[in-house]
Amino acid sequence: MRKNLLLAVVGLIFTASLAHAQLGTTSPTNNLSVTVGAEAALTISGGGTTTLASVGTNFANYTGTTSMTYFIRTTESTGSGSVVLKVTTDFAGPGGPSVATPPSVGDALSYTCTVAAPGTACSGSLNGSTTATSSVATFGVGAHSAKAGNAASVAWTLTNDPVYKTGAYTATVTFTISAS
Repeated sequence: MRKNLLLAVVGLIFTASLAHAQLGTTSPTNNLSVTVGAEAALTISGGGTTTLASVGTNFANYTGTTSMTYFIRTTESTGSGSVVLKVTTDFAGPGGPSVATPPSVGDALSYTCTVAAPGTACSGSLNGSTTATSSVATFGVGAHSAKAGNAASVAWTLTNDPVYKTGAYTATVTFTISAS
């Protein structure tokens, strides 16, 4: 009897393990869902510092270029985007250049823009401001950059006024990119 009971238990265990075995193949599926939204990013080349230099004749204006790479994707039906700038910290130090309160009438920090497609560059020469943002680039419906980004630049001109006191002066310009 003991031998039969043992064989019955072993047989039951073996039968139970076979009950879980799958015969044939199965192909479960999984649905992946993604929402692709508008995106925008901007990187400044050269470590975020642009040096303005006076080259040529006496009191030639100070010039320099800020190069950047933009990344953009706007919505297909109603999207838009922009890059704007604002002088968030004026040139520091008494007697030097100033965006907000220049020492002489006509002194200005001005700029022009270059933007690779699909962006549209600002039009003409614009003056930097400490109180409002001003345009660098605009993007329309369904705009998208290359995955590695697209090139843009701002060419600066600062009046070289003989009344500026000698010294080093620094202003901070904040660039903002947006997309919808």
